[in-house]
Amino acid sequence: MPSANPGLAGGSLSREQALAFARSLENAVNTHDVSSLVSLYADDAVLISPVFHQVTGRAAIKQNWEVIFSTYPDWSVRVSDVMLDGNRLAMMGTATATDRKGWFGLPPTGGVISYRAVILLTFAAGKIVRDERLYDNSAVLEHLEKIRLDAELNTAAEVQRSLLSRTVRSASYYDIAGDSIASRTIGGDFFEFAELPSGGIGVALGDVAGKGPAAALLAAMLQGMLAFEAQAGRGPAETLARMNRAVAERGLGWRLATLAYGILSPDGRFAYSNAGHNAPVLLRGAEVLRLASGGPILGALADAVYSGETLQLNHGDAIIMFSDGITESRNAGEAEFGENRLIDTARAHRDEPSTQIAKCILAEAREFSQGRAQNDDMTVTVLRYL
Repeated sequence: MPSANPGLAGGSLSREQALAFARSLENAVNTHDVSSLVSLYADDAVLISPVFHQVTGRAAIKQNWEVIFSTYPDWSVRVSDVMLDGNRLAMMGTATATDRKGWFGLPPTGGVISYRAVILLTFAAGKIVRDERLYDNSAVLEHLEKIRLDAELNTAAEVQRSLLSRTVRSASYYDIAGDSIASRTIGGDFFEFAELPSGGIGVALGDVAGKGPAAALLAAMLQGMLAFEAQAGRGPAETLARMNRAVAERGLGWRLATLAYGILSPDGRFAYSNAGHNAPVLLRGAEVLRLASGGPILGALADAVYSGETLQLNHGDAIIMFSDGITESRNAGEAEFGENRLIDTARAHRDEPSTQIAKCILAEAREFSQGRAQNDDMTVTVLRYL
């Protein structure tokens, strides 16, 4: 328990008395000993803090400590330095607690609060007559807001992952897989596999301009639009044209998106169209074809026309869709991973299942980047005709 008289009854504290008082005060706070703390204050003492503003009187100060300890059962402080100036004592330290009940009126975040503070105590007749606490409350609020935002983004990421198409599918005539790595908690890339009423399988990969929550919301919207349009039995070119008009009519401005969409039929016919996306690659033995037929990015021109193409696939042919986050990833020397490295990786694993090819492409791109921060989402789908 701190001494009720820190030695100021007859004058200033000595350095030793100040250190002893700081240690005992620290212990009383950390053990949540309200009685001992309140006994240190004069009847008409004043307490000033960024949260409680100004309170006067021992009863109000007692209530202040009780609110702190009830709101934060694990509240603790660590005094790191003590400065003495006559009848004034300055203590520098760190306060730490878990935000389980909310920062004095705010919703709880569950995160850890930790901030540095300066406590200025003024004594008279052996009692604290003024307790002024100095710390950056706005920084504490910003920290809590970041914790809250991170939690919301993690929830959004879980929802986004649940919205992604099942990452691996197979049937008698195809083997398909997809994978995506967001550059942030949530991303603007998406892919979709759709089993169609015709008996075919639809595959799409899209990339929304920008990053973060806004891009992720638009990606989710486009994914839902595509799933609906695909079930109507329309071809890829008509599907993209309808989606383009819908996006343009919403007036999303610069929130544009690219999208490649194709349909594989059981007989091996592959119809596709491309809305401004990286041209998917068809690997056929030693031959490489880039599938660029289509039109502009979605949302740029409401009346845009999209062309399509139909190819006959052979046994073992593979169609790879990818986002530019893979091909434009850079190493320390600013060299890009590029399409050629992507194609070489796919060829090296072409006899393996689609899921393995997709994983190897992403792994090679990340290894190529040599630990550099990922600047864009990386997404790939691999469709093999069996």
